Amino acid sequence: MRLLSFLLLGLPALADSSMIVQIEELLSVSQEALLKNEFEKSAEAAKRALALGDDELKFGKTTRAYLAHGRAYELLGRHKEAVADFTRAIGLDPKAAEAYDRRGSEQFKLGRLAESLADFDRFLRLRPDASAGHWKRGITLYYLGKFDEGCKQFEGYEKLDTNDVENAVWHFLCVARKDGVAKARASLLKIGKDKRVPMMEVYALFAGKAKPEDVLQAAEAGRPTAAQKNARLFYAHLYLGLYHEAQGNTELARKHLGEATDNHRLGHYMWDVARVHRDLLRKK
Repeated sequence: MRLLSFLLLGLPALADSSMIVQIEELLSVSQEALLKNEFEKSAEAAKRALALGDDELKFGKTTRAYLAHGRAYELLGRHKEAVADFTRAIGLDPKAAEAYDRRGSEQFKLGRLAESLADFDRFLRLRPDASAGHWKRGITLYYLGKFDEGCKQFEGYEKLDTNDVENAVWHFLCVARKDGVAKARASLLKIGKDKRVPMMEVYALFAGKAKPEDVLQAAEAGRPTAAQKNARLFYAHLYLGLYHEAQGNTELARKHLGEATDNHRLGHYMWDVARVHRDLLRKK
């Protein structure tokens, strides 16, 4: 009788252990699927993990499962669902820094700028060491009209990477909005060598040493693959749009941002930045 009682008492622990292993395996499947760009498969594996263990205290895996599920939805472009998943993860673990950061990105993609900044700031309170490198926060600050703070954010990033033309351009845009193009050009951050085509031509454009057609010619030059050419033309049109807006030519800005988003789609955060900007211009 005592032996039977002992065995029965051990059953819940064994069941819990088995379930934890299953959840861990499903989370691994979800992660591997993400790396292979199999986003539907990733979401399904995370969903199955959530169905197995919905008790954070018992299994210790639910927060990770919501993060995995949200990450898959993020890459599928299902931003509202991703926000909901990251919110659930935060509800289970208020110190889940990654959930705040990812939710901040998804809030931006939905045009919820104040919410995006709030989440990025919560993330940085938990991970202050990531502050200098948080260029996404700088972009959100720009769209909120917080240009002084945006400048500081991009100046901080320069300490990590002095070869990023995009960082210099966004700093330029912040200065231009508050002090004018002339001062923005005079304070343009110094860049070493950005190897991405056509970034050096973009830099020369904002420095006043190149013309818009130089950027497009550089993007088309050589023998890039179809994917490389698509990426080159996306960035060319994105930054031509931002350049023309800074110069006061809203019509050309709309044209280039429309070209970037409609004809050169990328699975990258900057494509969403271009889309958000395009939509803001269309509302004007």
